Amino acid sequence: MTAGVIALVFCAALLHASWNAMLKSSGDRLWAITLMTIGSAVAAVPIVIWAPMPAPASWPYILMSVALHAGYNLFLVRAYRAGDFGQSYPIARGSSPLLVSLGAAFFAGEQLGTLTLIGVALISLGIVSLAQIKFKRGTSMAGSRQWDAPLSAFTTGLFIAGYTVVDGLGSRLAGSAASYAGWMFLLDGIPLLVIYLSMHGRLQIGLRDRATWNALGGGAMSLLAYGIVIWAITLAPMGPVSALRETSVLFAALIARMFLGEALTVRRLLSCAVIALGAVMLGWST
Repeated sequence: MTAGVIALVFCAALLHASWNAMLKSSGDRLWAITLMTIGSAVAAVPIVIWAPMPAPASWPYILMSVALHAGYNLFLVRAYRAGDFGQSYPIARGSSPLLVSLGAAFFAGEQLGTLTLIGVALISLGIVSLAQIKFKRGTSMAGSRQWDAPLSAFTTGLFIAGYTVVDGLGSRLAGSAASYAGWMFLLDGIPLLVIYLSMHGRLQIGLRDRATWNALGGGAMSLLAYGIVIWAITLAPMGPVSALRETSVLFAALIARMFLGEALTVRRLLSCAVIALGAVMLGWST
């Protein structure tokens, strides 16, 4: 990867951590993320108009990505309901580079090496430390709830890995990273809207409410952040791009402390650093 690509992926990491913090701080997170997907869909309209149509071979990947993004969004909301941003975000993002590297090795022929194994160990150590799960005897309700946040966050990581590999393969077939991203984000605005309307009957949008514009702005940030990643994985292997993107866990730790009032303990900061180091080593190994 060139220095320019690396710098843009780091920018994408900061943008991603920022819009996730906006989601976590929202009172109704399902409403907020539904509005975010609408915001990203609206922001994608000029891209769809300007860019050429994606190649026919890429359309199954676009549709598959839309489905995976819907699952990702739902489990992300669940993870943020159950746990702190400073805990859930690193687990979700920190687990995905390993899964992306494995998926890329299987589907795209990207090879795993010694540094990959070291990265796996570091990420696993960081995740276990961040989860802070206390093993208790019995199966009380309180004991089962302690698993909700880390398991939801890890499931989110599975969806992240799934759509990253799918988008890596699909964008390379599309002929244009911009057209692939534009159509994917445009269609991505549909599933959560349907789910929200089926649950609540209507989606309330107050154009004078700050929360509305925060959510719509977060959607535009999401488009920019992941659009950069889709562009990058057409130029470089999926493993390194995904690994560099997940250094966003460090931005998330700082945002959680500065804007959400969450404790930034030495243990949590070291755990985030270990996950980030493991992610970078995964990137260097491919």
